[in-house]
Amino acid sequence: MASTDSRSAAHGDGMVGVPAATPARRPGTSEQLLLRLEWTVLKRLDGLLQGDYRSLWRGAGLDLADLREYQHGDDVRRIDWATTARLQQPHVRLYREDREVAVWFLLDLSASIDFGSGERSKLDLAEQFTGVLARVMGRQGNPVGAVLYRPVAGQGASTLTLPPRSGRNQVLQLLSRLRTQASSVVPGNAAPDNKASTNRPARSDGKGVTTRQPGIDGQTRLADLLQAAESMIRRRSVVVVVSDFISEPGWSNALGRLARRHDVLAVRLTDPLDRALPDFGLLTVQDAETGEQLLVDTADPAFRRRFAEQADKSEAELLDDFGRAGVDTLELATDEDLLAALLRFVALRRQAGNRHASLADRAAVARADAGSAQARAAAVADTPPIAAAATSSPASPSARPPAVAA
Repeated sequence: MASTDSRSAAHGDGMVGVPAATPARRPGTSEQLLLRLEWTVLKRLDGLLQGDYRSLWRGAGLDLADLREYQHGDDVRRIDWATTARLQQPHVRLYREDREVAVWFLLDLSASIDFGSGERSKLDLAEQFTGVLARVMGRQGNPVGAVLYRPVAGQGASTLTLPPRSGRNQVLQLLSRLRTQASSVVPGNAAPDNKASTNRPARSDGKGVTTRQPGIDGQTRLADLLQAAESMIRRRSVVVVVSDFISEPGWSNALGRLARRHDVLAVRLTDPLDRALPDFGLLTVQDAETGEQLLVDTADPAFRRRFAEQADKSEAELLDDFGRAGVDTLELATDEDLLAALLRFVALRRQAGNRHASLADRAAVARADAGSAQARAAAVADTPPIAAAATSSPASPSARPPAVAA
């Protein structure tokens, strides 16, 4: 937006000018893009991590797999007391974790995403990150799905859904849909497509993809995307929200509700011009979503200082929103190496995975202990009165066997 809008003054999301022109889209098909990512990023990532992605995300629960004798160093909370009493030897429970989990990508393809001050735009970054992570999770047998959100002025906002499936072809389908949707993003002041209908109902294109078009303007409303995902994703899943989070307010509550049911990761796309505006002299800036333009003097130190202060304020508010929603966040910058960002992502997920494992382990132990207690109570209830009396304390007269009482 123009500098009168706090959203744009803080981020410079739609501010496009000659010095900060968005780079041209890279040529090539989705197959070529995925091959390039597999050779330049995935193979290097495999080498650094030895292909170990097991701790990135965990499944929905733990199942009892086996029992074995207690060994030094075992967690005493896993001791199975019923088996220990029966065999007169400490035994511990072993659990098998359900690791298959659906991964959903919620992709914001609004006009502010197609912006970058260098060789790579936020849209390029979103495309590459999504391709790598979808391929990593798909190789582990996890189904991958996506919801692509694209508001366009004069055409409304379309939400395209790709149901989760496994395999490399699903990743190619996702990248192809992403490119198709992103290529139709137009500036806010462009003429609308007369053939488009702002009230077009849900439809299927024969490949399991549903499209809806609510709304009539080009403003980004992430709350609409998150609410659509909330009603659509029923089973507990991993939800990756990829956006620059430059949106109309009200999305943090929807993100928090989504996080209460799913494992949510918020991936924030940034550019250096989001936080600091260099001295470009007189510059015409334009809101990428509405087309509003404003002439600003970037040579004015006071203007650049106000811009930076507003950026810091918006940054603090955004972090507060993430904190209230209770989600893990990952920041990706257009001038950052993707491999370095992915290594930070793996470290983040392993920390989250350790927290999840601790909570799940305690819950599983509590369930097993409750089951053992119920089993012992049932065994006592089924014991004949004479046998029960024989096992009671002899200090109680009523606990003495009948023969002794006589």
